[in-house]
Amino acid sequence: MAATVTIEPAGLCCWDEPVRIVVRGLASEQPVTLRACLRDEKGALFRAHARYCADRGGELDLTRTPALSGSFAGLEPMGLFWALEPEEPLLRLVKRDVRTPFAVELEVLEGHEPEPGRVLGRAVHERAFLRPGVRREQVRADRVRATLFLPPEPGPFPGIVDISGAGGGLPEYRASLLAGKGFAVMALAYYKYDDLPKNIETLHLEYFEEAVNYLLTHPEVKGQGVGLLGISKGGDLCLSMASFLKGITAAVIINGSVANVGGVLHYKDETLPPLGTNLKRLKKTKDGLVDIVDALNSPLEGPDQKSFIPVERAECTFLFLVGLDDHNWKSEFYANEASKRLQAHGKEKPQIICYPETGHYIEPPYFPMCRASMHTLVGSPVIWGGEPRAHAMAQVDAWNQLQTFFHKHLGGKE
Repeated sequence: MAATVTIEPAGLCCWDEPVRIVVRGLASEQPVTLRACLRDEKGALFRAHARYCADRGGELDLTRTPALSGSFAGLEPMGLFWALEPEEPLLRLVKRDVRTPFAVELEVLEGHEPEPGRVLGRAVHERAFLRPGVRREQVRADRVRATLFLPPEPGPFPGIVDISGAGGGLPEYRASLLAGKGFAVMALAYYKYDDLPKNIETLHLEYFEEAVNYLLTHPEVKGQGVGLLGISKGGDLCLSMASFLKGITAAVIINGSVANVGGVLHYKDETLPPLGTNLKRLKKTKDGLVDIVDALNSPLEGPDQKSFIPVERAECTFLFLVGLDDHNWKSEFYANEASKRLQAHGKEKPQIICYPETGHYIEPPYFPMCRASMHTLVGSPVIWGGEPRAHAMAQVDAWNQLQTFFHKHLGGKE
């Protein structure tokens, strides 16, 4: 018996969009295993599987039928995507070239245990990172190295500077997806890219100021202020930008630090030293990986207070998105300390949204949770925290929250 696998809506869709997967042509209440496979641009394989039973009519609709076991269980229509795991340990799924889609192969196999049988049907589902009509423009303006994504409809649009974590390079996938929601989004590189510095031992905020000013004066960007979006090291850079620079209206900080981390940050005649570390506080997990959550010193004590970002100077509105199981650093503590300092100086109380069982890398929806991978600054594999299902649900909510926040404070559709 041949089964057909249908994905709705048909055709190309964006990575952050949910789909409906339906299998037809099965026997009544037939047990089957669904398997998803994806190869990234470097050839690394990611897999997920789940066991199901068709209904009495021989149909299996993942929006109505719960998975019995496998990479996940329960009613999870998008589980075959967010539950993907690397065949080789310590790999994180990232999109390196947003101009091409990821191809996900979906297979229906006969039976459950101990191994599923023959393939009954298959389909290839392409998930894109550029909505039709979104424009991608490389930016080389004086020192600024970036990529600007513009929505397809006529502008001007609310502008956002998107800054990634400490991995370096120029990740574009979050900016490209967000541009499809009506924003002009600049993915900004700051090291390990083109002619930029090779490390973050010394960074100058004037570089980031140039990027903000480029976006503010772009003819397709509206308003007198832009938004900032940063995760991890990009989060503390966004806090520093909001604290020192003009033209910032709203900032979303995803699991960021309230102190300067990793290297010295200069701006004009001011300097923020990096927050100190204590390697004695590193812990090993049962799998032999490093847990670094306690490695950084407190920015509230001793000389490390000089690393505290002066958030009380900021004139923008903040949204902090926090994974409560972040094992990179104490993101909830940092968000609360920023809130205390802002309110103590008469500034607006920031919005803080905390997600239980959610780790460090809060990505756009349906990216699989990365359990552990190489930490660029640490130089060894570390754990990031999180429980896959809770983390997946948090990513969907966080994506919606940040869009609502930016539309409210930068203008645009509600």
